[in-house]
Amino acid sequence: MSSAWECLHSATLELVRSTPIKQRLVAAYRRHLITLPEDALPLEVRESFRQVMGCLRGVQPLRGEDAVVASVRKMSNQEADDCAALIVEIFGLTSRNHPTNRTGPVIQLHSVDRPAAEYEVPPVDYEASILIANN
Repeated sequence: MSSAWECLHSATLELVRSTPIKQRLVAAYRRHLITLPEDALPLEVRESFRQVMGCLRGVQPLRGEDAVVASVRKMSNQEADDCAALIVEIFGLTSRNHPTNRTGPVIQLHSVDRPAAEYEVPPVDYEASILIANN
């Protein structure tokens, strides 16, 4: 099961593709948002998430379509842009609490007891390397 951050990250990536915005919204919902339970989100974004899901599922579908396709079909381009922007905003707010944003201790990659000269790389003699490569 994906975390809320992973679902929102993937949905956001779906929204930046080059296809029309309404297609991107349907794809973001079907591929990523549909599996995201509201209670997996931080409290401060749950109402915004409810609003997005309401926009994406609020219209009664016609025969042969689902509620998401019907809802997005009825949206103006501006409404679709606003819905997509809200998804990106939710992702941004969720990212603030994601573990990758927390700084941990600095890891020493080499011993401080060794002299710095031990880590220096000698300069390359380009003329000699060309001669060697040509022979």
